[in-house]
Amino acid sequence: MQSPPPSDPGSDPKSSAPSGLLKSSIVTSGSTLLSRVLGMVRETVFAALFGDNAAADAFFVAFRIPNFLRRLFAEGAFSQAFVPVLSEKRKNEPQEVVKQFIDRVAGSLGLALLVTTVVGVVGAPLLAGVFGMGFLDDESKFGLLVAMLRITFPYLILISLTGFAGAILNSYGHFAVPALTPVILNVVLIATAWLAAPLFTQPAIALAWGVLLAGALQLMFQLPFLAHLRMLPRPRLDMQDAGVKKVIGLMLPVMFSVSVGQINLIVDTALATSIEGDGSVSWLNYTDRLVELPLGIFATAIATVILPALSRLKTSGDDVTFSHTVEWGLRCCLLVGLPACLALLILAEPMVITLYQRGAFGVDAVLPTARSVRALGSGLLAFMAIKILASAYFSRQDMRTPVRCGVIAMVSNIGINLVLIIPMKHVGLALATAISAFINAGLLMHGLVQRRVLVLASEFWSVLIRMLVANAVMVGALLLLQQPSQTWLEWNDLSRVLHLLAQCLAGGLVYLAALWVCGLKPNHFRA
Repeated sequence: MQSPPPSDPGSDPKSSAPSGLLKSSIVTSGSTLLSRVLGMVRETVFAALFGDNAAADAFFVAFRIPNFLRRLFAEGAFSQAFVPVLSEKRKNEPQEVVKQFIDRVAGSLGLALLVTTVVGVVGAPLLAGVFGMGFLDDESKFGLLVAMLRITFPYLILISLTGFAGAILNSYGHFAVPALTPVILNVVLIATAWLAAPLFTQPAIALAWGVLLAGALQLMFQLPFLAHLRMLPRPRLDMQDAGVKKVIGLMLPVMFSVSVGQINLIVDTALATSIEGDGSVSWLNYTDRLVELPLGIFATAIATVILPALSRLKTSGDDVTFSHTVEWGLRCCLLVGLPACLALLILAEPMVITLYQRGAFGVDAVLPTARSVRALGSGLLAFMAIKILASAYFSRQDMRTPVRCGVIAMVSNIGINLVLIIPMKHVGLALATAISAFINAGLLMHGLVQRRVLVLASEFWSVLIRMLVANAVMVGALLLLQQPSQTWLEWNDLSRVLHLLAQCLAGGLVYLAALWVCGLKPNHFRA
């Protein structure tokens, strides 16, 4: 059990020390690793039981819509707007005032979520028509989507309040509990798929109920930890509170900018439903899960711990340490993101075969999924960088610049989608998302450097060159160990897993050895 906060949280000298970032990131990464691995197991189970048929497509659309809104209300826009204001309150106000602020934010957020949830349930056919426009010609498929959407949509209010609770815990330096919470979703959905789905006439409906149950359990899991911190919210509706108005004012523009990637995925999903035949939505969903694995384990962990630290540094006026902290985040993302991106490109087919190809997921689904993995995976480094760079803006309460960058990226994504969807189908949608991510990251980076908020030291470029050399060596090793896809298909599950683990381990060891030979040391990645 974690200890309660000091009586004056804002005066805790340790809370502003950037030297604790690496430790907090490791703790968060470890917790997130368990969640992401179980999430990968979940998708493996889904692939085996449901494959890429019409019911699977309908479920993934029904789950993606409230999940997208959840990232706007909770993990995305809300937390990015709420955490800096909470950090400011903790520094300047007594704990009683901070608690009142949390109560009032809880009331306002709860009301907004309740209204949105009711509108979503009532308007499920309209939402299904917009986000599953390709299903309109198939009455049974469209009806299944509407039915599941009405079950999954209330997940929004439960998981958004869970995200609110996690933002409070993160602000007080308690990162492990929020990072572990998604484990519950994965465990519940795996159990639902194996145990409950066979009892339903339409097994996919069971998954929708599993999503709703998981949302309730995740919220209940975090409440005792908030109570231990003496920060368990008692919702109070006060829209005139200065702190609440400030959060809302910051949140509205961030709702768009921080969720550009998710908006792109929703656009991709809507367009994918219009592609002739079943499977495009499922292939993109399985692809997204593979790319989310390294993204969630590492980049999300760093962004989670870096935002409160940057907010405190901005409040204290320490611009030098602020710049160093942002650079540290980028350096760590390069350390993991670049080899992960290259591994996805080289090992796409072995990964898809090992993780998905069994049961209802046939051999003919391997190549389409692997192609979209390569397309979306090529943008992994940009997805990671966006999380770090956006945090630098949000901690400074600068919301306009990320919005402007996000608008440009989203418009670019839609335009590229329309150009690539005809010749490349679902692969074109994945590639457009990757390209727009690089546009977004480049614009965010340019803005920080131009304003000298981020000043890259000469050592950064030296480290980057040495990492590029090490990655080139790793690529050579992976290519030497490459086996034909047909060989992977002929192996049984155990052989596939062992060979994939061996290849990843060999590539990782070669990469680490090359880093060492190039002169990179752990102190190059300390905050």
